[in-house]
Amino acid sequence: MKFGPVAIAEAAGCVLAHSLHLEGRSLRKGQVLSAEDVVAIAEAGINDITVARIAEDDLDENTAASKIADALVADGLTATSPFTGRVNLTASHAGLFRVDVAAVHALNRVDEAITLATLADNSRVDEGALLATIKVIPYAVPERAVSDALGAITSVVFRLLPNAVKTADLVLTETPGMKPTLNRKAETVTRARLTSLGVSLDAVHVVAHDERSVVRALKASKSDIVLLLGASATSDRADVMPAALVDAGGALHRFGMPVDPGNLLFTGALVGRPVVGLPGCARSPALNGADWVLERLVAGQAVDDEDIAQMGVGGLLKEIPQRKQPRTARATRVKKVELIMLAAGSSSRMRGEDKLLRHVDGVPLVRRSAEVALGAKVSAVHVVLPEGNADRLGALDGLAVNTVQATDWQEGMAASLRAGMKAISDDAAAVIVALADMPEVTAEHINRLIAAFDPAEDREICRSETADGTPGHPVLFSRRFFENLSDLTGDRGAKDILKQSSELVTSVPTPGQGAVVDLDTPEAWREWELAKG
Repeated sequence: MKFGPVAIAEAAGCVLAHSLHLEGRSLRKGQVLSAEDVVAIAEAGINDITVARIAEDDLDENTAASKIADALVADGLTATSPFTGRVNLTASHAGLFRVDVAAVHALNRVDEAITLATLADNSRVDEGALLATIKVIPYAVPERAVSDALGAITSVVFRLLPNAVKTADLVLTETPGMKPTLNRKAETVTRARLTSLGVSLDAVHVVAHDERSVVRALKASKSDIVLLLGASATSDRADVMPAALVDAGGALHRFGMPVDPGNLLFTGALVGRPVVGLPGCARSPALNGADWVLERLVAGQAVDDEDIAQMGVGGLLKEIPQRKQPRTARATRVKKVELIMLAAGSSSRMRGEDKLLRHVDGVPLVRRSAEVALGAKVSAVHVVLPEGNADRLGALDGLAVNTVQATDWQEGMAASLRAGMKAISDDAAAVIVALADMPEVTAEHINRLIAAFDPAEDREICRSETADGTPGHPVLFSRRFFENLSDLTGDRGAKDILKQSSELVTSVPTPGQGAVVDLDTPEAWREWELAKG
């Protein structure tokens, strides 16, 4: 790839390096300049521009990122659509994220243009968490560099381990004069800690703080894992709690860990089940060394001496003025995006026929459009219907969509949007507005909008455009525009928002002409059906 300024007459087919705002149109950085674009730039009086010229043996940024992502995807991981040379890998279920650290380092040494960033090895993640991101820095890279990067992936680099532990017993001890509220709080905190890991606290044994009582409780335990929390801190391997584990027929593996808070933890086993002696700090919900051990054990990972010894680097968890951070921080979740499907129009130009009930691929168009949305990476699909339209409602029967009835649908698109916005979840980061009468929109169109969405880079409105650059639908809006969408009036939809916030609008290329194909008349339907064959 060659990067630099060229005369405008030589720019056709090159990649625009920096966005240009011309009268009446904008050209985004990263787009391939057409002959028409070059004419418009010349007419604006610009004689040369900075471009990237992609060589025959280069791969464009998105193709390169996709190839590497495809090689990294493993069970439990999902790849987003590429955008600006980036593909994210997300978690399809909760679990423990394992990373082949050496393999990641090897890939990142191949070429400075190809980068892979990940969460730390042994990160506990929720469903939907962002696990890794592949970013190709320039607009294109040599195919050889991509081949070398793929060659560095010689084994499974990522694993997402589901829970192997489902249930837990908790043994609490008490001493004379001890406040009962202390153990009640300990039970509450421990239950919440386990629930966050997907584990049920099935039994709680409160016994005297002596070996015999603890032995009886251990022998009565039946769950997948046993947790011990003493009224007094464990001071030695021969102290009450670890000694009771041995007396019960169990094994004591390790006492003490290089993590603060959490130093006084011990680990062991009883009849093949893991046992964890919790440190006193586990009475608090704040992050401590026990959390790191539990996260691994719950995923079925053994935690041996070497594992605990290696927790020392990064094991100082106490908050200090120079590093204030919540101890309960968890892997960043991919932003939640919901979709509103507008299906309340009157089909006024169809001369008596309801276009949304016309069949495409054997099903009513409104159902097909909803199925497409359900196949995309959205958290929820809300279909807005005219109040009392039983036929359209019936066409959606059995689909996992939320139907919303617009009482004032005759007002126009704004009324449908207002109704749809009332259904959006409080924690949604963005909403995609889609039209039900667009038969060529696919899940890929929707996924590309989600992949492009990034408020940190001012990509807060992501608008679909066709392969030739014509803007269309669907359109994604970030949360900052929810109030605007909820206050719309008339039949202009969100056009005014797009116009007033043009600096936050990103055009997202999508396949074919699907972003502009809507069928409003019988003639348009016949023409489309003939072309479709």
